[in-house]
Amino acid sequence: VQVAESGGGSVQAGGSLRLSCAASGYTYTRPCMGWFRQAPGKEHEFVSSISTDGTTSYADSVKGRFTVSQDNAKKTLYLQMDSLKPEDTAMYFCAAGRCGSGRMYYVNSWGQGTQVTVSS
Repeated sequence: VQVAESGGGSVQAGGSLRLSCAASGYTYTRPCMGWFRQAPGKEHEFVSSISTDGTTSYADSVKGRFTVSQDNAKKTLYLQMDSLKPEDTAMYFCAAGRCGSGRMYYVNSWGQGTQVTVSS
């Protein structure tokens, strides 16, 4: 499975952005897909994921502000980010892998990343 993100950018605190992730390389069943982020000097951080049955999972830091969704016909994953905060500034990566109870625990394919910058 290959994944490629788009939709990053710069926004002021309180604003919104929507990230997209186009997936390819699978025929019938969409794999578990999700989003991670990495801020400068920090490790990859789980953000959200959606399993093959549609179960979703979110990091506590984004719960209630971010929404993950999918368009199976377009083989596209989305991350709607609302009420953005400066601490959300990071490189955001789309990933495909395996989920348990909706949460991605193994990644076997990463995207190139898209930068999100939130100014105060």
